[in-house]
Amino acid sequence: MASSKGIFHGDGHGGRTVPEATATQHTDLDDRGPPILYHKVKNDEAILALAISEARLFAGTQSGEILVWSLETYERLRSIKAHHRSVLSLYLSKTQRLLLSSAGDAIVNVWCTDSLNRLYSIYSTYDVGDVFCVAYSAPLRTVYLGAQNTSIQWYNLHHKDNRPSLDLTRHPIIRNHRFFDSKGPGGTPTPRLAPTSRPCSGDGQYLEIDKKDIVQYAHNGYTYCMLLAGGCEGDTLEDETLISGGGDGTVKIWSLEETTGAINELKTLESGDDSILALVLDDTLLYSGSLNGDINVWDLETYQLVRRIQAHPDDVLTLCVGDGSLFSGSASGVVKQFTPRYECMHQWQAHDHLVLASAMTVHRGKRILVSGGNDDCIAVWDVGKKVNKAQNSAITDNDELLNSLSQLVALRTVSSKSEYAQDCRRGASWLKGLLKDFGADTDMFSTAGNSNPVVFARFRVSSSGSEQAKTILFYGHYDVVPAEDKQQLWESDPFLMHGTNGYLYGRGVSDNKGPVLAAIYAVVELVAEKSLTSDVVFLIEGEEECGSRGFEETVRRNKDKIGVIDWILLANSYWLDDDIPCLTYGLRGVVHATVEVASHRANLHSGVDGSQRINEAMKDLISILAVLSDSKGLIKIPRFYDAVLPLTRDEDRSYTAISKALVSRDPNRGDARQLAEQLKGRWREPSLTIHRITSSGPTGSSVIPHTATATLSVRLVPRQTTSTIREALEEILRAAFAKLCTTNELTISIDHTAEPWLGVRTNKIFQALEEAVVDVWGPVGHQRRGSVPAAKPRLKPMAKTTPGTSASLTNGSDHHSQATADSPTSPTSPHDYRPPTEQPWKPLFIREGGSIPAIRFLEQEFEAPAAHLPCGQASDKAHLDNERLRLSNLYKSKEIFKRVFRDLPLSANRVFIHLTDLCSSNLIRPQFFILITIATAIDARKM
Repeated sequence: MASSKGIFHGDGHGGRTVPEATATQHTDLDDRGPPILYHKVKNDEAILALAISEARLFAGTQSGEILVWSLETYERLRSIKAHHRSVLSLYLSKTQRLLLSSAGDAIVNVWCTDSLNRLYSIYSTYDVGDVFCVAYSAPLRTVYLGAQNTSIQWYNLHHKDNRPSLDLTRHPIIRNHRFFDSKGPGGTPTPRLAPTSRPCSGDGQYLEIDKKDIVQYAHNGYTYCMLLAGGCEGDTLEDETLISGGGDGTVKIWSLEETTGAINELKTLESGDDSILALVLDDTLLYSGSLNGDINVWDLETYQLVRRIQAHPDDVLTLCVGDGSLFSGSASGVVKQFTPRYECMHQWQAHDHLVLASAMTVHRGKRILVSGGNDDCIAVWDVGKKVNKAQNSAITDNDELLNSLSQLVALRTVSSKSEYAQDCRRGASWLKGLLKDFGADTDMFSTAGNSNPVVFARFRVSSSGSEQAKTILFYGHYDVVPAEDKQQLWESDPFLMHGTNGYLYGRGVSDNKGPVLAAIYAVVELVAEKSLTSDVVFLIEGEEECGSRGFEETVRRNKDKIGVIDWILLANSYWLDDDIPCLTYGLRGVVHATVEVASHRANLHSGVDGSQRINEAMKDLISILAVLSDSKGLIKIPRFYDAVLPLTRDEDRSYTAISKALVSRDPNRGDARQLAEQLKGRWREPSLTIHRITSSGPTGSSVIPHTATATLSVRLVPRQTTSTIREALEEILRAAFAKLCTTNELTISIDHTAEPWLGVRTNKIFQALEEAVVDVWGPVGHQRRGSVPAAKPRLKPMAKTTPGTSASLTNGSDHHSQATADSPTSPTSPHDYRPPTEQPWKPLFIREGGSIPAIRFLEQEFEAPAAHLPCGQASDKAHLDNERLRLSNLYKSKEIFKRVFRDLPLSANRVFIHLTDLCSSNLIRPQFFILITIATAIDARKM
C-alpha cells in the first residue's frame, strides 16, 4: 500500500480543516475524464493482494498462487504455487528486487523478482493464524508481519546466518496445530491431510522467528494492515517507523531499533471501535479505511485527526493515493476517487463484488490504478491526466497506437451494408487525417459508383538522395464485416474495443485495422528516428470485404501518382496455430457466383397446385448444382484440373515439416502425415462450396417457390485463371440446365473474383521478413506461457480422425501461446526452470486457402514482388463473434514492419556495393560488372 508523495499537506491545527490545495491543482483534476478501463485480466479465483513493479504485475490468489503478468502486454508470465492457503498480502521492496508474500498458512515468503525463486521462508513457532500483512525495511533488512493472533513479529535478515540450526518439525506445515489437530471425542485426532510439499533445501532458506522478536497483543484485535514510513521532515518521523492498523479500531506507530529492527510503541491513534482494514501514506498524511466505511485522515506531524470522510456505506477494504487523488475500494465493488479537498470526483462499479486489493503506478508515462476483487478479475484503470503530445514527447508509441486503434474500431466501416456508408467515409477521412498529421503526402482516391474511397499516403525517405530511393507499397483495408450481434454472442459492444487477458477485442482489430495501424506506426517511428531508408506508400481500401469493388480501376487511374513500386507488403491473415509465427507465400483465388432459377408463375401451394407436370424452380436448381461435383468431392467442371501444378518433392517436404512442427507441440492434432494431406487440400488444391440456397415465399411453409437462388464459390490455385474457370462454370451449368427441358429461366451472375497468388519465398522481401521475425520473436520454446489459465488437456485421443480445419489447429481462447512478447520462461513453479531455446525458431512458410483480390493484381500492375506477413493467431476469430488480436502480436508486428521498412532497401543496395567492391579489387572485369549490374537490377524488380 505504499505510495508516492502527492500534493496533500496537513495544516497542523487538527479538527476537520481541509488541507490546502491551489486552484490550479484542483482545475487540473477537474480536467480529467472519468477513469477508463484500460485492460481486464480474468482469473479463475479471487484476487486478494496486488503489487506492481516497473514492468510486472503481481497478484496473490485465494488458492495460494502468485500470478505474474507483463504490464506491457498483460500476458501471464508465471504462476507460482507460493503458499498452501490464500495469499493475503504482497509487498514490493523499494528497490523492486524483493517481493514478500504472506498467507493464511502462517508463512511469509521472500522472492527474487527477477528469477521469481523463493529466497527465504519465514515462520513463527506460535500458532499465529492468518498473516494478514507484511512489510520490509530495506535499511534494517527486517521483515515485519501482522497476524490473526493480534501480534506483530519480525525477522532481521542481518542475523539469519548466526541463528542456531532449525528444527523443521516446528514448521507450520509439519507441526500439529493445537486446535485443528487436537483430539476429538474418543481421544482420536482428526485425520490430517498430507501437505502437497514439505520444507526442503530447494525451497530457499528457512528462517524461524525468535520468540523475543514478537510483540504479543500489538492490537486488541487482528493486525490487519501495516506500512513503513520514514524520511519525512520533522523530529517525529525523521527515522523509519512502522504503522499498523488493527481490529480494535486503533492505528499504532512504532519506532524501529537500528541494530535489531525491534519495534517500540510511539503513539496510538484512536478512531473508534471499527476495525482498521486499510492504510496508505501520502507525505505526512495518513489515511485509514475502516469497517464502517469511513476514511480517517491523520496528520502525522501532530498526530491529530484532520478529517473524517464518510466514503462508503460499507467496508473500506483498500486505499491508494497518487497524482493528487485518493482512491478507495469498498465491499460493494465500488471505487471512489477523491480530490485534494476530499470531494468525490468519480465513483464507478469496478468489480461485481468486493474490491479486495489495489495498487497504483506510472507505466510509460501513464498513471494506472489496478484493482482486484473476489469476482476473479484484475482491472487496470487509466486514471492519469490527459497528456498533450506536443508538451510530452515521451508518451509511448504503443499507447498512441492503442488509442488510434480504439478510435478506428469505433467507426463502423461495414462495406457490405449501405446504412454504414457514411461510417466508411468517416473511416477513410480519419485515416487520411492521421497519416497527414504524421507528415505523409496524402490523398483520397474516389472509386466508381458508390464504392468506398481508397486512402493513399506516401512517407518519403529520411536521408538525402531520395531520387534513387526504393519504394515499398503497403496494402491494407479499413472496411470490416458486419457485427450485428443479434444472438448476443459478443461479450461486449463489437465497436468498442476492450482489452482482456492480453487480447484486444472488437470488430476489425485483427482484420485488418490493427495490422494497418501497426504498419503506419512503424513508419512513423522510423521517420522520427530519421531511419526511413525508402519511400513507403500506403494504399488502404474500403471494399476488400466485398471483393475490392472498384479497386483495380482506381489504382490504374492513379498509377502515375502512386509511382514505381519495388516491393509490395500486406498483413491480412493469421498464423497456422497460436504458437508459431508464419509467413504466407500463397493464396487461392476465388470465383463467387450466384445461380438463380425462376419460373413465370407466382408462388404456389404445394397441396393445391403440386404436380409432376410443373417445373419447380427449386428442383431445377438442385439438379444443375448436382453436376458440379461427384460423391467423392471431385469437381466436374470441364478442364478444371488441367492447369493445377503437380506437387514437387521440395513442396512435399515443406508440408511434412509444417505438420511435424504442429503435432510436436500438440499431439492431439493427430497424425502428422494426415495433417500434411489436409493442409495440401486446403492450400494447393482447388475446391467448390455451395454456401446457401434461398427461395421466394415464406420459409417453413408449403410453398412452391417461383425462384430459387444459390450462392457458391470456386477456390482456385496458381495457374488456374478466373476467366477460364468462370467460362467453364457457366458452360457446365447451362449445359445441365438445357438437358432439363424446363420452362424456367436460368440466370448466372459472377459477383466477384480474385486471382490466385504464389510468391517466391526466396526473394529479398521474404528474406527480410524472415530475418525480422526471427529477430523480433526470438526463441519459441516449449515452456512459454500465455496470458490466461491453461486449457485442460484431453486425456484420450479422438476415436475418429476428422478433417483438419483452422479451428482444430488452435487450442481455443484459453490457450497459452508459446510465442510471447516477454522473454522469461514460464514454468508452473519456481523449481522447474528450463532455459529458453537457444536456437530461434524460424517462421513457418505457409499457404492459405483464402483469397485477397488485390495482391496478384498489384504484383502484375507494378511488376513488383509481394509478400504477406500474418499478424494474428489462428484463434483471432476474424469475421466471427469476439474477434480479437493479442497485444503481443500487435506490438511485435509493428517491430517487424519497422525492421523490414528499414532493412529491405539496404539489403538491395548491398548487392550493388558488393559488386562495386569486386570490380575495384580487379576480381571481376568492368564489362562483366556492367552486365551483372543490369541483370541484378532486372532481378531486383522480379524479386
